[in-house]
Amino acid sequence: MSEPEEYAPHDQEAARQVRAGDQTSPTALLRIVIAQGTFVAALMFYLGAMYTSNYYAYFHLSLNALDLGFGEQVTQSLHMLKLEVLVAAGVLVLLVTGPWFGDKARSTVRAGPRTTFRAEVLASRLQLPVVLVGVVLLALWTEIQPYGWVAPLIIAAGLLMGQFRDASGRRPEGFRRRALPVFAAGVFVFWGLTQVTVQAAERDARSRARHVTDWTGVVLLSSHPLALPTGAVKRDDLPSWVHHRYRYTGLRLLLERDGRYYVVPLGWNVERDAMYVIRESDDVWIGLTPGTLPKLLG
Repeated sequence: MSEPEEYAPHDQEAARQVRAGDQTSPTALLRIVIAQGTFVAALMFYLGAMYTSNYYAYFHLSLNALDLGFGEQVTQSLHMLKLEVLVAAGVLVLLVTGPWFGDKARSTVRAGPRTTFRAEVLASRLQLPVVLVGVVLLALWTEIQPYGWVAPLIIAAGLLMGQFRDASGRRPEGFRRRALPVFAAGVFVFWGLTQVTVQAAERDARSRARHVTDWTGVVLLSSHPLALPTGAVKRDDLPSWVHHRYRYTGLRLLLERDGRYYVVPLGWNVERDAMYVIRESDDVWIGLTPGTLPKLLG
């Protein structure tokens, strides 16, 4: 009965080596790349949809009415390449890709640098204080805006710090001490990214609404009169023998989708003025011109 106990550690080591070999095979690597690529694409689609929805909601437009495709939604997520997002992503990648987060953590207890091990122990001990700081910031949610997204990210970092090795060189194991904290950290990261997305969309929308004259200009030629505000939009009547005899200028373009042009007059205010949706047809011709560019200071 003593032989199985004596060779059990060798059998476990061999099993770990077999699993490591399976994970480095081309087929396994391809599955990992596909799985991670699918997750990244889904995350980019979500963030892109969230950004676009909040951006155009500022202009009182519904995302469903715009009918954006999957690729366009993913492209919108590129607006999230902000400094705060890149810093948060770098910290999280550093936390989850270090030697303390994988199966090789135990082997590095003896062979790894002593300073690295001490840093891990210190980080493990700081888990609870860091999480408490994040909880306090959550309680002060309204007072710390627009930086409320920092709170869930701090909580996520604290939960991941709990996965470092303790003074005895052991890592947390099991569902309650490892799987659950990592899952909770992912939820808080997801929440933080959502908050950053919403704030970035609203900030970009407000910035654009303040510079209507810089938008692309629009010239309308119509065969019949259009109900546009006469104060801000100039109408020129062309000769009667011209098919498009009514020309309208003084308009700016917010968005074009499937032949629909969302235009506003100069001096437009997002809080009180209407937006006009012009559909291109045989009776309505639409031309685009440069907007009023800001003057460069010499």
